[in-house]
Amino acid sequence: MEAIISRPAYTDAIIPFIGKNIIKVLTGQRRVGKSCILRQLGDYIGKTRPKSNSIYINKEFDEFMTIRTNTDLSEYVSAHIKPGVENFLFIDEVQDIDGFEHALRSLQAQGVCDIFITGSNATMLSGELSTYLSGRYVEFHIHSLSYTEFLTFHKIPDTTESLRNYLTFGGLPYLCNLPLQRDIAFEYLKNVYSTIILKDVVKREGIRNVDFLETLAVYAADNVGNLFSANNISRYLKSQRVNMSPLQVINYLKALQNAFLLHKVRRIDVNGLQKFEIGDKYFFEDLGLRNCHLGFSLQNDIHKLMENAIFLHLIQNKYEVFTGQNSSGREVDFVARKDDGMIYVQSCYLMADESTRNREFGNLMAIKNNYPKYVVSLDDWKSGGNVSGIRIIHLREFLEMGDL
Repeated sequence: MEAIISRPAYTDAIIPFIGKNIIKVLTGQRRVGKSCILRQLGDYIGKTRPKSNSIYINKEFDEFMTIRTNTDLSEYVSAHIKPGVENFLFIDEVQDIDGFEHALRSLQAQGVCDIFITGSNATMLSGELSTYLSGRYVEFHIHSLSYTEFLTFHKIPDTTESLRNYLTFGGLPYLCNLPLQRDIAFEYLKNVYSTIILKDVVKREGIRNVDFLETLAVYAADNVGNLFSANNISRYLKSQRVNMSPLQVINYLKALQNAFLLHKVRRIDVNGLQKFEIGDKYFFEDLGLRNCHLGFSLQNDIHKLMENAIFLHLIQNKYEVFTGQNSSGREVDFVARKDDGMIYVQSCYLMADESTRNREFGNLMAIKNNYPKYVVSLDDWKSGGNVSGIRIIHLREFLEMGDL
């Protein structure tokens, strides 16, 4: 068994809820490390509450295949509860148990155990479940590794080569057990990608046109950071002799989002007051999964990868992220909100000429407020500068900033 590397950004947030009668729900894309965090929490409980009893159910293991329904779950837990001590219940991939929410509500109402669950589908906390367990759970969204976590997991220094590897192979934790070579790492990533598509999208969402789904996913990968329109995608697909309506495009994109493979970013005005109805952007949860099934070229894709990496860093730091537009139609790559604050970020590979500098800084200077503004670049010569209060920062430095 591989050593478990701690991820305190998540465990430190969850630990205060241990022993509280509220269900702890860990959501996120398959293979981002939810199970390991669950094990870390179990280890912490074992050390701090040595007399407690822990019950583990992992629906990916054959030994738990017989737990198919809420009745099966209730019977299994009842058989493993120990009276007179604290009981903790850990369920991995709980969405694979039909009607699990009924069993969880009953167990919580009885107060017989402290419950921790993980799930790889966004619909798990929608509809009936959110109503059934309203006010009875707290959600923690687990992401693939941040750049600083990537350095820690792979035991490598912060160098240009390390950044290149992060942008190429992404942040799935298991990669630290493999050499960062394309033929090996991409083979692993392709298998994870196929599992997500087949298990978490096709099977769970009842997708019939798998070929179209895969074509759409590749289109999304190739258009990271570009404004999306279901009508435009539908017209593009028709040019490729694939006939799908805009509504079908929207539904299939939603299915990819439900599996946490893609994130949709809405467009708002730069002051954050008005949302626009058209022109979303899509970004991948993991850069490696985006890259592994394309004819990948770091040099050709660097603009897209930079923008995707910036987006991931913002959501990993719990920002609500939008793309911005001002009244004259000028675009700002990211408008990010957290608590009562806001930041603005432009992504620019190199600031090689005057027109590029005017565009990137002009869009931000047109925003008349005092919130922090950044231009993130790979231009070493310009990094560390400041133009009219707008900070120029290298991508590596930006990805290491916790307090933006």
